[in-house]
Amino acid sequence: MELKLKIYVVNEQGEKFLGIGTVWLLQAIESEGSIHQAAGKLAISYTKALRMLKSLETSLGRDVLIRRKGGDNRQGAVLTDYGKDIISCYDIFQRKIKYNAEIAFKDLADSLG
Repeated sequence: MELKLKIYVVNEQGEKFLGIGTVWLLQAIESEGSIHQAAGKLAISYTKALRMLKSLETSLGRDVLIRRKGGDNRQGAVLTDYGKDIISCYDIFQRKIKYNAEIAFKDLADSLG
């Protein structure tokens, strides 16, 4: 037996806005300095990346990116301090959930024999 978890946070409308995919996108933007390059690194479309970011920012009511002018300059995007905090807070959050879930799962498995 094995436990598989999928952890994500939904807004008041029940729409997913924060999960590991969103965190990976933020991490990729941090390392690449560009939404477009981050999307390519994760093999998702630029449009999907934009939707994910808009959903995150709308649901939280705060900016997670500083978007720089595109065009010929291609200056990209950087995470705000809040955006960086999301990465570390989500990591702690998911580690706690997984740890507690593993304990509960062990109890279940022991009970089932």
